Amino acid sequence: MASRSLGGLSGSRGGCKKSLSARNAAVERRNLITVCRFSVKTLIDRSCFETIDDSSPEFNNFAAILEQILSHRLKGQITWFGYESPRSFWDYIRVACRKVSQNCICSIENMENVSSSRAKGRAWIRVALMEKHLSEYISTALRDFKTTRRFYEDGAIVLGEEANMLAGMLLGLNAIDFSFCLKGEGLDGNFPAVIDYTPYLKFTQSSDSISSDEEELRTLGSSGSESSTPENVGPPFIMDENSWFNKCKRVKQKYQLTLEQKNKILLQRIEDSDLAHKLEKEQLEYIIVELQDQLKSYQSLDQLSAEVSLSQASLDPGQSQEGDGKQDTLNLISEDQLRRLPPAMSAVSSNQLKALKGELISAFKERIPISTSDSQHLLRNSMRTFI
Repeated sequence: MASRSLGGLSGSRGGCKKSLSARNAAVERRNLITVCRFSVKTLIDRSCFETIDDSSPEFNNFAAILEQILSHRLKGQITWFGYESPRSFWDYIRVACRKVSQNCICSIENMENVSSSRAKGRAWIRVALMEKHLSEYISTALRDFKTTRRFYEDGAIVLGEEANMLAGMLLGLNAIDFSFCLKGEGLDGNFPAVIDYTPYLKFTQSSDSISSDEEELRTLGSSGSESSTPENVGPPFIMDENSWFNKCKRVKQKYQLTLEQKNKILLQRIEDSDLAHKLEKEQLEYIIVELQDQLKSYQSLDQLSAEVSLSQASLDPGQSQEGDGKQDTLNLISEDQLRRLPPAMSAVSSNQLKALKGELISAFKERIPISTSDSQHLLRNSMRTFI
């Protein structure tokens, strides 16, 4: 009887250990998946205000969470001597993700500054995020169930129902533009990744507890112990599904409003640029028309000057003969006809004669055709005006 009771006790203890181990594994999986979902939401929220890089605490926490998820219950590597050496999740990723088109596996394997397997895995997370293909890598690796089964033990997250949730929540990271340096300290594989749970903790306080706390604070305030009174007293930090949904909705509305404002500014700039180009085009067309008119006027002047020179060249012989005849006529008027003036002209002064001679000369210079008889007649009429 005693032996039977001892056997039953040992069997119950074994069953309790198994149930406790299963509970712990389930709690661990649930915790990692939940904190990963919160981490993705905080990354999306933070990306609306600043660029996500290696210095972002939200990204460092997300990278640590993803690394622990992919390392959850990962099998060790059996050596030739039968010992089991620890593995990194990169050993699984480089085998299961080779089917991804245009993958970065070979480029990470050939990186000179990354030597350890853990550092290569961290570099792969950063490159996949910058390429916006992290969800595709994870989905492809999880579909290769044979390879996943070979690398992980029973109870691993990648072998459970949580794996499909993981691939779905990582899909939202494709909307973020990441910027990482693959030579920084974040790739150091000598230190394990540590998750900071404090940003994701929530504490729901009951109404009775809140009222008792307020009463206690009033008591402390009335006693005059101001130093013992906390400075910041506010409502408890509650972050449930509805609050996250409302926050994401507000961020989305703010992002859409910002995007619309940017589009309006861009359209206004485009319209201003088009108007400036149109005005500049009209000015250039006006300048071109003006230059064409000037060119035509210059061409007409050149043509006119050419015609004048040609006409002068053709008229030079006659003009020389006409000039000689006019000079002879002037000499005739100045010498012969002035000597034959009547006695009544003796009272005409020399200045008046010179003026008369100048008028005759200017008339001949203007090429007025006057014969010798006409010149004598003109001279007589002129003399009558002086008498």
